[in-house]
Amino acid sequence: MTTKRVQEHLLPISAVGTERKIISVHFGANKSGVKAYIQAGLHADEAPGYLVAGRLLELLDQADAAGRISGEIIVVPVANPIGLSQWGTDIIQGRFDATNNINFNRRYYDLTDEIAKKIDGLLGGDEKKNIELIRKCTGEILAAKQPVTEAEALKLLLLTLSHDADIVLDLHCDHQAVLHVYMGTSLWPAGADLSAQLGAGVTLLADNSGDTPFDEANSKQWWELAEKFAGFPIPPACLSATVELRGVADTEPKMTEMDAQNLYLFLQRRGLIDGDRVPVPALCAEATPLQGVDYITATSAGILSFLKKPGDVVVKGEVVAEVRNPMKNEGRGETLPIASKTSGVLFARCADRFSRPGKIVAKVAGAEPLEGKGTNLLTS
Repeated sequence: MTTKRVQEHLLPISAVGTERKIISVHFGANKSGVKAYIQAGLHADEAPGYLVAGRLLELLDQADAAGRISGEIIVVPVANPIGLSQWGTDIIQGRFDATNNINFNRRYYDLTDEIAKKIDGLLGGDEKKNIELIRKCTGEILAAKQPVTEAEALKLLLLTLSHDADIVLDLHCDHQAVLHVYMGTSLWPAGADLSAQLGAGVTLLADNSGDTPFDEANSKQWWELAEKFAGFPIPPACLSATVELRGVADTEPKMTEMDAQNLYLFLQRRGLIDGDRVPVPALCAEATPLQGVDYITATSAGILSFLKKPGDVVVKGEVVAEVRNPMKNEGRGETLPIASKTSGVLFARCADRFSRPGKIVAKVAGAEPLEGKGTNLLTS
C-alpha cells in the first residue's frame, strides 16, 4: 500500500479571470519521526530545480511502492506559479514580483519574537518536548496570519508546509556557476553531509544573511530562541539550506539524474528512506563565511570577456574579467580589468556579456570576512 497523496492549494485571485495553485506531493506516515520538505522554482526563472524535483519524485514513487519511505517527505515541484506567469521579451521574469518588485525569496515572516512570547514560561529540560512546543506555536502563529496579496499568501503557504520539518531544501540556481549551498553557520558542520553528497564546490555560511529568505525563515529562529532562552535545551532543529544547482542552462539529463540521486541518498542517510546508507563522500571544499564573498562589480560600461570560469581558484588582486568599451579611442576601443578583492573560488558569474557600472559580474568565495559588507549579505 502506497502512502503518496497529492494536495492542491489555491492561491487568492489576484486578477479577474485568473486563479493559480500549487501542488504538494506527500509521502510516508513518518514512522521514523523525521520530516523533509523540498521545493523547486521559488525563483521561477531558474530551470534546473524543476527537473531535479521531478526526477526525485520518480525515485520516491519507486521507494514508496516498495514500502521504503520511513519518514515524511513533502515535495513542491513548482513553488511559484506567480513568477512562472511573468513573461517579458520572451523570457520568464520570475525572480521578482512584478506588482511591487519584491524578490520572491525575501521578506518571509521573521517569527522569533512572536514564538518567544508564546513559549515563555513553557520550556523545560526535555529537548524533544521543547522542539515540539516551538513547532506547535509556530504553526499557530502562521495559522493566524492574514496575507493580503497573492505573493504573501504563497509565502505563507510554503512556510505552513515546511515550518515543522527537520530538513528543508530550497532548490535554486545561479547564472553560470558550480553547485553551491547556503546554510546557517549554526548548522555546520552537522549539515556538511548535504554539501558532501551533492558535491558542492562552495558552501556559504551565515546565521542571518539579511531580509529573511525562505531557508532562514525555517531555521534561524532556532538559534535565536536558544540565545533568548539560554537556560533551556533548544537545538538547531531544522537543517534548512538553499541549494544552487549550478547555472540556469544546466538542464542536461545526466546532471538532473545525478542531483536527484544525491538528494535521494541524502534523505536515505538521514533516516527518511529505508535501505543501505552509503558512506558520506568527501567534501569538495570546506565551508566559508557568506561575509567573505566578493561580489565583483564592473566599474564601466562595455563588453565582458571572462578570464576565469566557475570553479577556478583566484588570488586577491587577480584579474577575472575584462570590459571593453568599443567607442573609446576613435573606435579602437579601451579595455579595463576587473579584479577580485579576495582569494578563493570563483563560484558564479553572469550569463550575459554586457557590463554597466555597479553590475555584479562574478562571485568569489573567500575564507575571511570582507570589511564593509553590512547586514544584507545577499544580492537583490
